[in-house]
Amino acid sequence: MYVNPRRLRKCQFVQLLATCFVLCLMIFWGPLDDSTIVSHMKSYSYRYLINSYSFVNESLSLRDNLDRVAGYQYLINHREKCQRQDVLLLLFVKSSPENRHRRDAIRQTWGNEQYVHHYLKANIKTLFVLGQPRDLTQRDQIQKRLQMEDKMYGDLIQQDFLDTFYNLTHKLLMQFSWVNNFCSHAKFVMSADDDIFIHMPNLVEYLQNLSQIGVQNLWVGRVHCGSAPVRDKKSKYYVPYEMYPWPAYPDYTAGAAYVISSDVAAKVHAASQTLNSSLYIDDVFMGLCANKMGIVPQNHLFFSGEGKAPYHPCIYNKMMTSHGHVKDLHDLWKQATDPKVKKNSSGLWGRIYCKIVNIMLLCRLHYQNTYPCLAALS
Repeated sequence: MYVNPRRLRKCQFVQLLATCFVLCLMIFWGPLDDSTIVSHMKSYSYRYLINSYSFVNESLSLRDNLDRVAGYQYLINHREKCQRQDVLLLLFVKSSPENRHRRDAIRQTWGNEQYVHHYLKANIKTLFVLGQPRDLTQRDQIQKRLQMEDKMYGDLIQQDFLDTFYNLTHKLLMQFSWVNNFCSHAKFVMSADDDIFIHMPNLVEYLQNLSQIGVQNLWVGRVHCGSAPVRDKKSKYYVPYEMYPWPAYPDYTAGAAYVISSDVAAKVHAASQTLNSSLYIDDVFMGLCANKMGIVPQNHLFFSGEGKAPYHPCIYNKMMTSHGHVKDLHDLWKQATDPKVKKNSSGLWGRIYCKIVNIMLLCRLHYQNTYPCLAALS
């Protein structure tokens, strides 16, 4: 293949300019790093100039806490959960020990294995992932309630680390270790928060189609591109320079809900054994593990951001996830899975009607961080 030398020199010149620009940002704008605009400019420049992050992986490859992480013991476990070989989806729900009401609501709606098997003709397995109760004074009492809950439902897995925001990466490692040891044959794995709504009929149909074509290297959700570490010490997402000194994270999906194929689960588990897990933002750590294995996240227009999706049948027709649902979970499940939803949006006039409605709901000047305007046009 012929390569034009003049064009090659031009590309090298552009790359040199970009490198100088990033270095200037690092050197001269360091004191202004608290500025959100400056941080994001540095982040995007850094991301598009250096997108392999191999040097980041090398720097984080010292697992000084490997023994401590591997040393966590199961307080509750179900090795037999995935005995069946035809598991379409292994669903991990990250929950706090105190959130029994959320777990019950999920069991009765989108996490209901019997519903999926009977109505959707698919086999899913739902597990709630827990650490130890934070409240020392009530720990024994809460633990007894968890044991009773698990005796009734058989769907909890728990290890003996404290269930706190700063231990979310331990939950992530726990999930991938469990998949690797007890359910490596599941075709897909999903991780979700317990305040998420999942439109299981839409998701199952989507995954069944992907399964038929034998998809691999799948990692899909709401992708964060070129995100900058938060340097504000007042934020719970604060990451000090000592923990992560670079201006940008590799691309990653929001930890609230994402899906990966089984081969990705195996690769991420392998990578997690070689990287320092002291970074307590679990979705970012997931991004680092995936990046090390050459896995690129795919953005899905109907995986929600932080905001709730609009309540409308035309939205439900393509909805995958929506964030921030606790008290309204039963009502939303009943509305979103009503068979009339598909009927009303089918046919030429139904599609035109829903296109107009979705544009009105999603394409607003005030950004709500649910689904992007582009989703209305899809």
